[in-house]
Amino acid sequence: MASQIETTYPHDNASGDRPVILLVEDEALTIMDLGDVLEDGGYDTVQCASAERALSILQARPDICGLVTDVELSGRVNGFELATSVAQARPNLPILIVSGRAAPDPERMPEGAQFIARPCAGEDILARLKGLMPTC
Repeated sequence: MASQIETTYPHDNASGDRPVILLVEDEALTIMDLGDVLEDGGYDTVQCASAERALSILQARPDICGLVTDVELSGRVNGFELATSVAQARPNLPILIVSGRAAPDPERMPEGAQFIARPCAGEDILARLKGLMPTC
């Protein structure tokens, strides 16, 4: 498992020309690979490994316009709980939940959130995210 990661690529979106996605994943290689795919797809990413950190980032970064989260994360809060908290705090924020282990229990999925099962390619996640995203 990765230690806490917080990285913004490739700049902090001060010019506003690229939508910013919050990527929450505790596997170091997975977050790096998916971050590269999202960045190549036209997004900037802010990356972290826990739901607790993700919530504090969302409070500090109103420019974030989408969330991609794994279900199993570092810390006490899982991706479903993170998605529910985010949907309550920012109801119009597109949310994509990704997991290879946990099935999407409809009662745990916030309204409007989508689930994608692994194994899947980063490009599959990118395509699903683009379908969820309004113009930021």
